[in-house]
Amino acid sequence: MATVETDSRRRYLYLDRFLSKAGPTTDAEFVPGAETISTLENSRVLVIGAGGLGCEILKDLAMSGFRDIHVIDMDTIDVSNLNRQFLFRKDDVGKSKAEVAANAVMKRCKNVKITPFNGKIQDKDEDFYMQFKIIICGLDSIEARRWINATLVGMVDMDNPESLKPLIDGGTEGFKGQARVILPTLTSCIECQLDMHAPRAAVPLCTLATIPRQPEHCIEWAKIIAWEEHRKETVLDTDDPEHITWLYEKSLNRAKEFNIPGVTYQLTQGVVKNIIPAIASTNAIIAAACCNEAFKIATSCNPYLTNYMMYTGDDGIYTYTFEHEQKPDCPVCGNLAKTITINPNHMLQQFIESLGERPEAQLKKPTLRTESTSLYFQSPPSLEEQTRPNLSKKLKDLVADGEEIGVSDPSFAIDFKFKLVFQS
Repeated sequence: MATVETDSRRRYLYLDRFLSKAGPTTDAEFVPGAETISTLENSRVLVIGAGGLGCEILKDLAMSGFRDIHVIDMDTIDVSNLNRQFLFRKDDVGKSKAEVAANAVMKRCKNVKITPFNGKIQDKDEDFYMQFKIIICGLDSIEARRWINATLVGMVDMDNPESLKPLIDGGTEGFKGQARVILPTLTSCIECQLDMHAPRAAVPLCTLATIPRQPEHCIEWAKIIAWEEHRKETVLDTDDPEHITWLYEKSLNRAKEFNIPGVTYQLTQGVVKNIIPAIASTNAIIAAACCNEAFKIATSCNPYLTNYMMYTGDDGIYTYTFEHEQKPDCPVCGNLAKTITINPNHMLQQFIESLGERPEAQLKKPTLRTESTSLYFQSPPSLEEQTRPNLSKKLKDLVADGEEIGVSDPSFAIDFKFKLVFQS
């Protein structure tokens, strides 16, 4: 009678054959046979996100020979997830995505161990991330990508090669997607490529306040205006279900007032957290690309992607691969200040607002300072009050042409450096 181990090995017969011989593009350090197979099985991989993309990634990793997988996600399963997040069932609604996804894959792949974590990636320290050989992102948030990217870059110790953790990032939006391989400090990072992810166009406050026309306008009104009026003392936490529910209810009432259909809890989450929509087939393709790169990195069986693959499936199937170059003025992996051209006659308030709209910045609550003085602090309240008068001052009265400023944002673990150049 066949043992569980024998049955499990039979599942990976095609992989064993593939890893038991060298090919024309095999890396020089590739060792065919049992040693490489063992390395693959013992490679500890972290998957960030157990949603549409994360479910596909977990399945693909387990079927590709990885046996030590960890997954982290802070969300619970909603009924709207069931159409594309195939590891979940109706009875799972309300349960932890990470835990349900892990158990679903382990039920099918007996010899695979998946350790789930239900929580925020920001709650884990560097020691947690140091234990993994590869980290794969299946996130639907630009902010979360930027955070893990900065954390992994900050972890790199040139005297310790093990501190460099390859980051494989997958992302989808409708019928479009991308996969990229990032070697922190050595190749272009997510922050280098930030301008490829343009922020959502801002809606004028007058539209939100007086004549909303779309369900998104009602949600933005609840987030920006209603919250400030009714819950000013509470900091909005977009990861708190109670806060999202409050915004949803306010948005729904606003929509009914103006006869605007379409406000749902899911849409409220998407607008407030800037969540990118997903389609199941796109998730499957991008997840396969990400896991293919993880397989190549873990086994050295073939050269890995350098470093960006774009996919579009809305009009046929098209992929394009190119090498995105590292930027010397990247605030995360570079050592130069990023140059920003500004109108010297603009007020500081206008410049702060523009930082949220600029593709290369996308900072929502920036605190600014020069080498010699504080320009504006978002918190604590005492410093905010002290620096508030600067908001109505012209930039030319606060900084010199070509002067560097430091900018911090509570959403990120790093400080940004900008060189302000006046328009002639």
